[in-house]
Amino acid sequence: MSHLILETERLRLHELAGTDTGFILELLNDPDFLRFIGDRQVRTHEDALRYLAEGPLASYAANGYGLWRVERRSDGRVIGMCGLVRRETLPHPDIGYAYLPAFRGQGYAVEAGAAVLRHGFSHLGLPRILAIVTDANAGSVRVLEKLGLMPQGRQSFGGEPLLVYGCDAPGAIA
Repeated sequence: MSHLILETERLRLHELAGTDTGFILELLNDPDFLRFIGDRQVRTHEDALRYLAEGPLASYAANGYGLWRVERRSDGRVIGMCGLVRRETLPHPDIGYAYLPAFRGQGYAVEAGAAVLRHGFSHLGLPRILAIVTDANAGSVRVLEKLGLMPQGRQSFGGEPLLVYGCDAPGAIA
């Protein structure tokens, strides 16, 4: 059983584990994930294990946070992932999320995202949290705006210009 990080009214966020390879394969090969987030070259069970080990699991060990598995409390169904990512190219951690197609447009991204922001500020003591998104990903932009993140400009990532959003911890002096 993986470590429970957060609970909301409808969701539980757990650390991802090696048992999540089927979900990872499905999510990372979803056409919208490939279009808006990128191809992580995860095509097999072994690729999914590598992705987990080098991504979320390594982040938990190094940073104390990472992308977490999002499941519905009502039935335990894994619906997506949401959490914080530390990138060398950004001065602060960024919030990241992705959901399986059947669970988009139901408020899950905003609900989990709000819990992740609260956790980042109150539990982890982060002063600022960022987000990166492509112009074309209108749904993700709406989620960020509902979460209270504000546009900060653009930054190039791997040659692709992305929008950067951000927000400060409540009570933080800018």
